[in-house]
Amino acid sequence: MSSTPSTSTESTGASRFRADGDGSPAPAVTRAAAILDALEAAGGEPLGVSDLARSLGIAKSSTSHLCQALEDARLIQRRGTGYVLGRRTVELAGAYLGGFDEVRSFYELCSHTTALREHVVQIAMLDGTDVLYLARYEGRSRFMMAANIGDRFPAALTATGQAMLAALPPAEIPRRFGGVEIPHMTDASLSGVAALQARLATARAAGYAFDDEGVHPGVVGLAVRLTPRQAGGAMLSLGVTVLKALATDAVLAELRTELRSVAAALSNPLIFP
Repeated sequence: MSSTPSTSTESTGASRFRADGDGSPAPAVTRAAAILDALEAAGGEPLGVSDLARSLGIAKSSTSHLCQALEDARLIQRRGTGYVLGRRTVELAGAYLGGFDEVRSFYELCSHTTALREHVVQIAMLDGTDVLYLARYEGRSRFMMAANIGDRFPAALTATGQAMLAALPPAEIPRRFGGVEIPHMTDASLSGVAALQARLATARAAGYAFDDEGVHPGVVGLAVRLTPRQAGGAMLSLGVTVLKALATDAVLAELRTELRSVAAALSNPLIFP
């Protein structure tokens, strides 16, 4: 639940079409989405029209028109000689997250715990072979390596991802990861679908997932799956990121207990830990 976010677009809708819109029923929309993707990948560094045109593989004039439309919609904004994502994207993200009852209750529940509130706690959603982080509670033991809201990581390597993958039928795992290379982020990262299946079997038996430095050296993670409040709801998990130096057996045991308690409350609002 830490280190560099995944850049995989395997599970994004726009990845079905070329960035230049070829094959899309609405090429202009696909190109506009590709501009937003490019600005997201730039990490806040402004990209000029020429850079975006090369990225999309379309004419500079067409790119300029698209940028103007996106700027008018406040989805992007000018910074110097280039563009960055606009404030409207934050408003849209807030509206999207507002649709998750679990996120609205998350922060208050974490604040009433004893052990979890000392660490960074997160809610993640399974998205293809990635996890997408929807919420982050800043505990007292803050550190930058833990994933932020909006970060995307390989589900196979994170405790949050493994907690959700473990809820899938075992036969679904090779189908989902067919042709997908699991990145090797540390010496402790698992390698291959067989190793992932073994890890998930352990998580199913234990009732929680544990990441022991698989994403970043010196960092461990615990996670449990959240039961959707509504049928057909998104698959979510609740995880905590801990510096390994602090992860004694007693601390991990207390964190597991509180994760399950908060997860039960998030799944059923009539329960409070």
